[in-house]
Amino acid sequence: MKPVWIVDDDQAIRWVLEKALSRAGMVTRSFICASDVSIALETELPAALISDIRMPGTDGFALLKHVKDKYPSLPVIIMTAYSDLDSTVMAFQGGAFDYLAKPFDINEAVALISRAVREPAQGDSGQPTLVSNDGVASATSSDKGMLTQSSSVAMQEVFRAIGRLAHSNVTVLITGESGTGKELVAHALHSHSVRAKGPFVALNTAAIPRDLLEAELFGHERGAFTGANALRRGRFEEASGGTLFLDEIGDMPFELQTRLLRVLSDGTFYRVGGAQPVRVDVRIVAATHQPLEDRVREGKFREDLFHRLNVIRLRLPPLRERREDIAELARHFLSVCARGVGVPVKRISDQAMQALAQFDFPGNVRQLENFCHWLTVMAPGQTVEMSDLPAEVRAAELPEAVTNQNAVSSPQSWQQLLAHEASVRLSRSDPEVWSALTQQFERTILQSSLEVCRGRRVEAAARLGMGRNTITRKLRELGMDSGYQDHPSEKVL
Repeated sequence: MKPVWIVDDDQAIRWVLEKALSRAGMVTRSFICASDVSIALETELPAALISDIRMPGTDGFALLKHVKDKYPSLPVIIMTAYSDLDSTVMAFQGGAFDYLAKPFDINEAVALISRAVREPAQGDSGQPTLVSNDGVASATSSDKGMLTQSSSVAMQEVFRAIGRLAHSNVTVLITGESGTGKELVAHALHSHSVRAKGPFVALNTAAIPRDLLEAELFGHERGAFTGANALRRGRFEEASGGTLFLDEIGDMPFELQTRLLRVLSDGTFYRVGGAQPVRVDVRIVAATHQPLEDRVREGKFREDLFHRLNVIRLRLPPLRERREDIAELARHFLSVCARGVGVPVKRISDQAMQALAQFDFPGNVRQLENFCHWLTVMAPGQTVEMSDLPAEVRAAELPEAVTNQNAVSSPQSWQQLLAHEASVRLSRSDPEVWSALTQQFERTILQSSLEVCRGRRVEAAARLGMGRNTITRKLRELGMDSGYQDHPSEKVL
């Protein structure tokens, strides 16, 4: 049996992996630096190589390149405590089997290593294992703020997907609530792809009047309609050789969906008023905050177009599902805003940061960014205190205090708190107040019922007075379906 090699200068990590892999029936050999691995590879090949990125001397990426140049079939798993988009993409572009972010679940790590040992390595696929830096654009500053650094599991999965898609021209559908950064994910997919030197063209299909959207997408010939005094290239032609990002695709008029389907099928279209087909080479990345499956059932979105777009789906989590990222994002936005205004960067007190971390952010990352701009300009001191936070954040602290005081004495307290929350959101003209509060209500009810029933969906559905299919659909719509299984012993936290 070939051993699994572990390369890390951290003795604790080596020890944990050695013990876990030994219990799983695997033999291990450990190294503290990459140079020792390079020497050992001259006489022996392991079943798999697990390497840290940051080590004294040669780093993990240099080791990965050396291995893939000389031993392309050897599976390499890169691990690091500094989980960011650039490192993840570099790992996959370098030919890594997978990317493991520290701290990791040891059972998941063992399962991943076992799969690497069993499955053919990526180097056997015939695809290039390394993309030069000249072929891939670096992440934008917005990427670095909203995407690059994240300790949340959900965002690390997004990073992995971007890395795996680096060599692909496949169509991608990004789903997620408004303000989660869907366009930034689309731009990251483009800038880390082989099309990075080509144009990235973005179009919000919901922001263009229905009568103008066709010409905006496909262009028009001179004289095609009143006011068309010259030939105009549409967004598809502008994006040729690159990526076209179609935001809010769920709002595209039904009659235009047929034309879009043809472009996706054969890469050709006609300008408005044109008689000659125009051929383009465009990668489509689409995004929506709406469940397209529901739009299809309602007859508002073509099913064949949905399947054309839904080749690879990336779900971008709302900020309330990645609260561990709020502090880092807030510090980034405060820094960016301070540079823009030309003032010193403000810091947030521990109490104020805790309040921000507990806030639900219905406007997601965009709302947090707006808060940080507001604080940079409006907070009087260099340290942001609780009293400096926007009113809606301070108001969100009220329910916990009121609940603690009145939970027993006032049976109507939750309705009063709901009325207060609705008033706050309506007063600041939040979008989609009904939808946001309804989702939070449903999520709370489902979470509570599943906890009471210890994860048993059928029992929870019965107690709530709904069918099993209904609770399954609700959990899926709210992104909660992966957390609970039907069997009572299979609850995953």
